[in-house]
Amino acid sequence: MAQLSVNVNKIATLRNARGGDVPNVLSVSCDLIEFGVFGITVHPRPDERHIRRQDVYDLSEEIGKQKSAKPSLEFNVEGYPSDDFLQLVKKTLPDQCTLVPDPPEVLTSNAGWKLNDDQVETLQSTLETLRSASVRSSIFVDPYDVDEVFISKLETLKPDRVELYTEMYAQAFATSEQDQVTAVYKKASDQISKLGIGLNAGHDLNQDNLAHLVTSIPQILEVSIGHAFIAESLYDGLQKTTANYLKILSDH
Repeated sequence: MAQLSVNVNKIATLRNARGGDVPNVLSVSCDLIEFGVFGITVHPRPDERHIRRQDVYDLSEEIGKQKSAKPSLEFNVEGYPSDDFLQLVKKTLPDQCTLVPDPPEVLTSNAGWKLNDDQVETLQSTLETLRSASVRSSIFVDPYDVDEVFISKLETLKPDRVELYTEMYAQAFATSEQDQVTAVYKKASDQISKLGIGLNAGHDLNQDNLAHLVTSIPQILEVSIGHAFIAESLYDGLQKTTANYLKILSDH
């Protein structure tokens, strides 16, 4: 069964809109953990437009404390592997670090690593840093970029996991393109899994399209969901929304 990690960036965005501390990112995250989520995901950016550096420290400390009662609980920090970002990761030691190729100014992560020569060099160094810190690595990958050359480079890099960038899947869901696009994701997933690399997935996943994805690609170990999760919670509340997602995952 795929596990659920909730991205709390949007909680931080709402808080920052008023400049205070409501809603409190740490408190909401603790509630989500109580409701049964497997993990908390954050994506700190240099401008701190949503998650702040202090949020990362606070969450790292709190999740560390809660592991005594919930050993499987995980903290996932994602971001572009700048020097500042990697220093933050080394100081907070999350369970997983998800590396994305987007520069700081983009609105949201909207592309996977292409694994050109410059990116491979960056990732080689970064993955070694994460291994030395005993932090599980994951890199953001667009299944449409996965071909023989890509797989060869991925085999050399050997991250612990790959996160499938699922925007194209979400756009095609419930359209005439659904089966064709899902087949691309399944083929890429099979190729990546054969390398012994674990699979995560995230971006634009919601309660409507999640079941089909995890049924089609049973190798998926973890899904990271934020924007839709918070939007759905406006109607159903955090607890019911969490329960809905957990049921979807447990049923499939």
